[in-house]
Amino acid sequence: MPKKKSNGSDQLSRVVADARRHMQEREKTYREKALKLFPHVCGRCGREFSGKQLRELTVHHRDHNHDNNPPDGSNWELLCIYCHDNEHGRLEVAESYDNSRSTRETSESDFSQRPFAALEALLKSKTDGGPEGK
Repeated sequence: MPKKKSNGSDQLSRVVADARRHMQEREKTYREKALKLFPHVCGRCGREFSGKQLRELTVHHRDHNHDNNPPDGSNWELLCIYCHDNEHGRLEVAESYDNSRSTRETSESDFSQRPFAALEALLKSKTDGGPEGK
């Protein structure tokens, strides 16, 4: 039985290694093109990069589709690692807000208890001069 476990983990390790290698190969192609097309400046903070610091400059896909790599670079933007993380963080927050809002809209109508349901009637009776309004 231990052989099956190691075979499964070996296969998983190969799959992960292949996926990482594929990602790095793909990244190299569009990153190299983007670095040739654009000045080595972060598109958000304006910081300039050269030499060893050039590794901190990343390619951001404007439509967030890493397979959309037009040769003219129209879907790319060079961002420093900090601005790139910030950009993706903003996207995650926006998506989470949209998801929570749609969940809230559907769940608000599902409440079985309405503690303030009679409040409108009470307030109306006070303004109409009802027994409590006198």
